Amino acid sequence: MKKLLLICSGVLFSAAASAYPIAGITPAQRPENAPIIKEFEKSVQWYENALKGVEQPYPASFRFLEDQGGWYTPFNHKGMTGPYDIRNWHQ
Repeated sequence: MKKLLLICSGVLFSAAASAYPIAGITPAQRPENAPIIKEFEKSVQWYENALKGVEQPYPASFRFLEDQGGWYTPFNHKGMTGPYDIRNWHQ
């Protein structure tokens, strides 16, 4: 039974891997079929979310948000809880 399960999971993994490019196999080269963000518009909601917990006047160091693109950044996602949650994201 274990052998059958391993064979089936291998087939499923193989099918999933071929359906979408895997980044990281050649880290210096972007996969040909990888999605590309051509335009990223930051809405008012995006700025409100990114500046949550920061009081006005905003420090000049927050000007990096003007150059922030559509890539992942931990700055606009919830982080640690407790005493480390200085922006009150977990309340």
